[in-house]
Amino acid sequence: GLVLLLPHGYEGQGPEHSSARVERFLELCANSNIQVANCTTPANFFHILRRQMLRDFRKPLIIFTPKSLLRSPKCVSKLEEFTQGKFHELIDDDYADPKKVKRVLLCTGKIYYDLFDKQQADKRNDVAIVRIEQLYPTPLVQILKVKAKYNKATEFIWVQEEPENMGAWPYICRKFHNDTVINLNVISRLEGSSTATGFAKQHAAQQLHIVTKAF
Repeated sequence: GLVLLLPHGYEGQGPEHSSARVERFLELCANSNIQVANCTTPANFFHILRRQMLRDFRKPLIIFTPKSLLRSPKCVSKLEEFTQGKFHELIDDDYADPKKVKRVLLCTGKIYYDLFDKQQADKRNDVAIVRIEQLYPTPLVQILKVKAKYNKATEFIWVQEEPENMGAWPYICRKFHNDTVINLNVISRLEGSSTATGFAKQHAAQQLHIVTKAF
C-alpha cells in the first residue's frame, strides 16, 4: 500500500523547491502498474487516499502536493464533498458556457488556480478549464466526454507550469500523438535544463506569460 506525497509546485523559490519530477514518474507508467495524481481540492485528496485503503488490490500511489495550496483560501471543499463525494479523476469547468466555449485548457495541479483567477477576472466563460486530477491511468473516457460536451471548441491546449521538456507534457504529448480524436497544443515554460528559475521576478514574469497566453 505504498503512498508517496511529493511536494510540487512553482512558487518562485528555486529548482529544488519547485519540482518533484513528474516526468520521471510518468516514464515508469505502463500496464496500469502505478497510480499518479495531482489533486487540486482537499476533498479529492481525501477520497484518493480513502480509495487507496478500500480497494481490494494494492498498487503504488504517487501524489504531487503543492505547498502553497495548504494555506490558500481558494483551495477548499465543502463538508458534504467529504461525506458524500468520491474521487474525481477529472474535474470539469462549471463556470464555462458549453455553447460559447471555443478553447479548452487542460491542466493539472496548482496552475489551475492561476488560470481560474484570470478566467474570473476577465469573465471568460468562453474558455473552459479542465483539471486532470489523475495523470495515470489517464482518464481517457472522461476526456472524450469533455470533448463531446464542448463540441464547438476549436482549440484544446495543455497548460503547465513546468518547462516544455518536463512535467506531464512529454507523457501527455505521447498519449495523444497524432490522435484523430483530440489534437493538443501546449503552453508552458520554454525548454530548460533546470526545473525552475531561482529569481522571483523572473518566475512571476514567466507565470504571467503562461496564464496570459492561455487566454
